[in-house]
Amino acid sequence: MGVLPRLLRSGLHAGQHRRGAVHATKTIAICAGLAGAAALFGLNSLAQASAQPGPALAADLPDARPAGSTRLRVWGLDIYDASLWVAPGFRADAWAQGRFALELHYLRNFDGEDIARRSLDEMRRQGPVSDAQAQAWLAAMRAAFPDVKRGDRLTGVYEPGVGARFFHNGEPRPPVRDSVFAQRFFAIWLDARTSEPALREALLAPAR
Repeated sequence: MGVLPRLLRSGLHAGQHRRGAVHATKTIAICAGLAGAAALFGLNSLAQASAQPGPALAADLPDARPAGSTRLRVWGLDIYDASLWVAPGFRADAWAQGRFALELHYLRNFDGEDIARRSLDEMRRQGPVSDAQAQAWLAAMRAAFPDVKRGDRLTGVYEPGVGARFFHNGEPRPPVRDSVFAQRFFAIWLDARTSEPALREALLAPAR
């Protein structure tokens, strides 16, 4: 659900050089997901995008309300629209304690394997990750994140103390029942240590 340099390249050349079946965001991004390329190169811009609920939200987080939404652009290219939906009682300054959903509406094609690997790289920014955790998390993300193409939606639902559930175009993907994974994964966008502070601000500011 996130987007980093190698991931971006896979999306740009997806029509010509596809490596297997093509998957951040990041989707949930993420997901990947996943913000990062712009921070490394200092070339991103964010524009507000209208938040339209995807099909997974009505059934899985029916009491959610829209918080922030934004569009991630890298090198002048539209990558994805990100929208944050929050349950009643959500607090931006304590985001890891409340239920929410992060929806990424992809505007380019990306490879799932790349999204999983770059998501793990971004998760390491939040703190140490053991080899055992890295292997388990990478396997979980490989299962959860399909290849995505332009127009696809990846939605991640955060359940504090439980884990994360993912949806691709409204269809459920394998959940990850690991609360540490879930917090680290969504921290890619929402933690103060994110590589994309402007994106974080756009998502969380309306919830303050």
